[in-house]
Amino acid sequence: MNSDFVRLNNRERATLRAVALGRAEITCSAEPDLFIDGLACCDQATAHRLAHLRLIVPLRAGRTGERVPALLTEVAHTILGVANDASDTAVA
Repeated sequence: MNSDFVRLNNRERATLRAVALGRAEITCSAEPDLFIDGLACCDQATAHRLAHLRLIVPLRAGRTGERVPALLTEVAHTILGVANDASDTAVA
């Protein structure tokens, strides 16, 4: 995915920033749910969109419905303009 073609609203950018800070978990499922600071994200439509755009991904595979840490992909780092540490970035 090319970051030149992804338009994000302020809520989506804020969600990506929370993921970048290591505050998010994502469920392993076709329609993943996102949790920030242990609480369900109030806008699961945003979470689903970011996951389907492959901007956020699970750190590792898990059982269906299991919560695992969420990571930003390289494209998401580029969109946010934040430096990425190879140890906490997923390749989309």
